[in-house]
Amino acid sequence: MQFKSKINKFRRRAMHGLTHGIGRSNVSANTKINAKRIFIARPNSRLGNQLMISPLLQELTQMFPECKIDLFVRGNVSSILFEKYENIDRIIKLPKKPFKELFKYLKVWIALRKYRYDLAINVTEASSSGRLATKWVKAKFKLFNEINNELKTKYDDYIHMAKFPVYNFRYFFSPESVEKPIPTLNIKLTPDELDNGKKVLQSIVNNDKKTIGIYTFATGQKCYPQTLWAQIYERLKSEYEENYNILEILPVENVSQIAFKAPAYYSKNLREIASLIANTQLFFGADSGMMHLASTSQRAVIGLFSITDTNVYKPYGNNSIAINPLTMPIDEIIEIIDDVLKE
Repeated sequence: MQFKSKINKFRRRAMHGLTHGIGRSNVSANTKINAKRIFIARPNSRLGNQLMISPLLQELTQMFPECKIDLFVRGNVSSILFEKYENIDRIIKLPKKPFKELFKYLKVWIALRKYRYDLAINVTEASSSGRLATKWVKAKFKLFNEINNELKTKYDDYIHMAKFPVYNFRYFFSPESVEKPIPTLNIKLTPDELDNGKKVLQSIVNNDKKTIGIYTFATGQKCYPQTLWAQIYERLKSEYEENYNILEILPVENVSQIAFKAPAYYSKNLREIASLIANTQLFFGADSGMMHLASTSQRAVIGLFSITDTNVYKPYGNNSIAINPLTMPIDEIIEIIDDVLKE
């Protein structure tokens, strides 16, 4: 597994080096456009990275209510995440493992030339495949999302992965709106989904107390040791068990860093997971795709960060906050939870 990770890291660096100079945005500040067809390139299969497209989707549909959007992604999860976004026309999917489906992989790339767009957007400057796709498609205007030093200097949150493309889009096409709050992550849960999430939660806790959701798993070094989680869980119980349920939301791997000591919820249905979290008071968990999914539920999220860049990936909106549990005393963590719950 470690060898595979090193190979992938080398591949990404090599591709970035080869494609870094490919494509330049052909837009300038106050570019006038009536975009009816839009292409968005985010060929990455990670749950969190795809969820962080949602603020840009909201921005585009607000500015161009009648537009049709084609998403260029990797894997199948986008069809589920964005099924309630009515402006999305096509979701163009690269296979998750291109070398095992090479013919299909090449066929998808060739098919990109079939359509013409008013605007093509590469979501993140660091994506080699995104740059290539934006260069390859036919579009009147192309936004490759190069770093804008003016915006970077002015806005502390400019480099956040979900906010960065929105800032750049506004700078070129809607300068008067740059100062407005950036939309939060959102998969647009329906009233029926929210009601079902409430029923699923109630079937587990079987009481009228409010619920704190915890997520103890993460991949690689983002996964905190069982000793730390045992300390956190015992303190959560002593502080909140009288008035709150403490529910562990399990990962697809069905593992627990607290040895399944808490009541637990397991599902592979991403929209149901989000709808259940929407019926809790707080999500407390490690930096992960699940943390970003929790953000889409419009609930407060306390994200645990120690490895990844907080400024790029931290949860925001709905009183969400990022903390480092390795450098923060447990009493301070409890104070932060108290503050969030009071809101």
